[in-house]
Amino acid sequence: MSGPTKTMTVLTCAALVLTTAYTVALGSSAWLWFGLVVLTVATIGMAAADSAVPPAPRPRPRPPGPTGP
Repeated sequence: MSGPTKTMTVLTCAALVLTTAYTVALGSSAWLWFGLVVLTVATIGMAAADSAVPPAPRPRPRPPGPTGP
């Protein structure tokens, strides 16, 4: 996982904790939960796209050059 994907995951987990705390303290807010769902789906998509990146191509072997005395 790359740096931006890890950051997005941490922010999503923090949003989950804050949304849960808000719901316990002040009552449920459908917009907060909807936003959390959208953020979670975006994070999953970002992680899937990050893991689907093919590895870098291997360098080509050099053809044998002329050998001289």
